Amino acid sequence: MALKSSYMKEIYETVCRRNQGEPEFLQAVREVLESLEPVVEKRPDIQKAGIVERMVEPERFLQFRVAWVDDNGSVQVNRGFRVQFNSAIGPYKGGLRLHPSVNASIIKFLGFEQCFKNSLTGLPMGGGKGGSDFDPKGKSDGEIMRFCQSFMTELCRHIGPDTDVPAGDIGVGAREIGYLYGQYKKIRNEHTGVLTGKGLTYGGSLVRKEATGYGLLYFTQEMLQKMKQDSVKGKKIVISGSGNVAIYAAEKAQQLGGIVIAMSDSSGYVHDEAGIRLDVVKQIKEVRRGRISEYAKEVAGATYTEGCKGIWSLKCDIALPCATQNELDGEAAKQLVANRVIAVAEGANMPSTPEAVECFLQEGVLFGPAKAANAGGVATSGLEMSQNSMRYSWSFEEVDQKLQQIMAGIFHSAYDASAEFGAEGNLVLGANAAGFLKIAETMLAYGLTF
Repeated sequence: MALKSSYMKEIYETVCRRNQGEPEFLQAVREVLESLEPVVEKRPDIQKAGIVERMVEPERFLQFRVAWVDDNGSVQVNRGFRVQFNSAIGPYKGGLRLHPSVNASIIKFLGFEQCFKNSLTGLPMGGGKGGSDFDPKGKSDGEIMRFCQSFMTELCRHIGPDTDVPAGDIGVGAREIGYLYGQYKKIRNEHTGVLTGKGLTYGGSLVRKEATGYGLLYFTQEMLQKMKQDSVKGKKIVISGSGNVAIYAAEKAQQLGGIVIAMSDSSGYVHDEAGIRLDVVKQIKEVRRGRISEYAKEVAGATYTEGCKGIWSLKCDIALPCATQNELDGEAAKQLVANRVIAVAEGANMPSTPEAVECFLQEGVLFGPAKAANAGGVATSGLEMSQNSMRYSWSFEEVDQKLQQIMAGIFHSAYDASAEFGAEGNLVLGANAAGFLKIAETMLAYGLTF
């Protein structure tokens, strides 16, 4: 696809000029602008009010130094980031990522996508994202604690339960959230729902760990039922990744009767045609923090292949990329199509390149974009915020039921918007349009000062 309207081209050229050297952010903006062309064409009031121009510029971008002391007594320095992209419909909401690849471009791309994702949930949450180029791999608990405390010492002045509510992301799990929240509470002397993904003893929600993976399958199931009169049951499924999202996507897929035949990590992938034994994967990844290659040594009939890209050459009915951005390219998409894949849904953030997305849409493959399909995590974070505000907690079944309803609602919002704007079944356009319009209507109501 290419931008057709001179108005959108001009906006994109301005974004490129202002954000040079930020390819991930520019890729995300272009994809959204392409989808929104029919929306803006129908709504001249949006163009007149400069809503799109305001949407592509974050309200606030924070970069700060994070100094901490390692176990050898040496001072280390990392960069911390927080983008507060849009708060029209609620407090900024989005995860914190700790990974060496983190930079301004990735944080802005994630924050921009988060605006639409949060809008689609129907919950009152704006979009934000944050993190650091700190690498938790190979660090001791003490080093991670000291880093998190230093990071939060700066971040705490910019966040709050009604302002900005961070969560976990890559490299930030229950351990890191505990250290971050403990430092926030100590400095601010208050017990509030300022972070989500907290432990159950201090305000966390049941289902949060499972939410993104479970939500991905609830979305996929709804997509198959509505658009193919089909289901996950009996389908062969390939899932990239073996972290939180991938593990619980596999768990829910198996509960729905699907057969997960492959999973991966950054070193390579395992293939088990009999069906991945999730108990073994959980032991390797959640208990031992090992490599996925260990699975092939422990399970007869399973094979391990170095390198991640080959996972998409496996014949499957459903592909769920759950690892990282741009992991599934045009060539991989062609392989999946040649092997007659019927559905692809994104568990990671922007894991498919524009060429891959275009291939799926042209070939009639059902495609669930990340901002819709992987919104289960932030949806449950929103439910955690609600429970914190009420000083109350729901049961696992109650939260899971609400999650199912939210994910089904997200699918139907995206599908209905795709039909309204002349591209029925194009959920990329539909998700962007539905998410954008809720924010746009709110910004119009606020006037030009917002």
